[in-house]
Amino acid sequence: MNMESSQHKLRVHGVIPARMESQRLPGKAMLPICGRPMIHWVYERASACQLLSDLCVATDSAVIKQYCLQNDIPVFLTASTHRSGTERIVELMYKISADVFVNIQGDEPMIQSEHLVSLIEPFRTRADIEVSTLKTPLEEKDAANPNVVKVVTNRRGQALYFSRATLPYRRNSTVFNQYYKHLGLYAYSRDALERYEALAPGPLEQIEQLEQLRFLEYGIPIYVAETPYDTIGVDTEEDLLTVTKYFEHLQSGV
Repeated sequence: MNMESSQHKLRVHGVIPARMESQRLPGKAMLPICGRPMIHWVYERASACQLLSDLCVATDSAVIKQYCLQNDIPVFLTASTHRSGTERIVELMYKISADVFVNIQGDEPMIQSEHLVSLIEPFRTRADIEVSTLKTPLEEKDAANPNVVKVVTNRRGQALYFSRATLPYRRNSTVFNQYYKHLGLYAYSRDALERYEALAPGPLEQIEQLEQLRFLEYGIPIYVAETPYDTIGVDTEEDLLTVTKYFEHLQSGV
């Protein structure tokens, strides 16, 4: 049964959390990629998804806000005390009427509409979805990289755990044959965000520095959809160079 048609049309609001105070790459949201700030690429590519009812930027930066206003990008100024994009979206939740909120990281300029469809579609077809995210196949040589977050799921597609460590540990190579990278894009029901706000960070979230572990530590399931489309979250100068080459290739049409 299609849950969306049997009840009401879901109002899905995409939010792009963005800040200037990145530790590893300061001001990265405004760094140029082929002549335009990264935040503009994220907004433009996310806006191609027809399942989004609305899309905006949420930032604590006057610089980002001013750029958005000058370029007709809807923007909200939020508190500077938020520790994660999820917390920034929680603040926005009280200013926006929506059934589902989609967290579109401001450092993911390679995002495609297919990513967002994979995030949103479970909310349209199933009544049990509270939080969704994405995974994509990962080569074994990258499994030990702590900058790449790994995820394992149960047979229902729900996350068992996320980690910067190699996950799972390959003790018997004849049993396990695929690692999965977690893509840091999320969709949440309003109820899930309200519950998240009321919960204190748990030890696993604090140890791994992964905000999504708060949901798992308190028993809130996360559905993990698989996508063949990898992305590169821009955290370093090397990431920025790789992403710039990607867009140069797209623009050349080669």
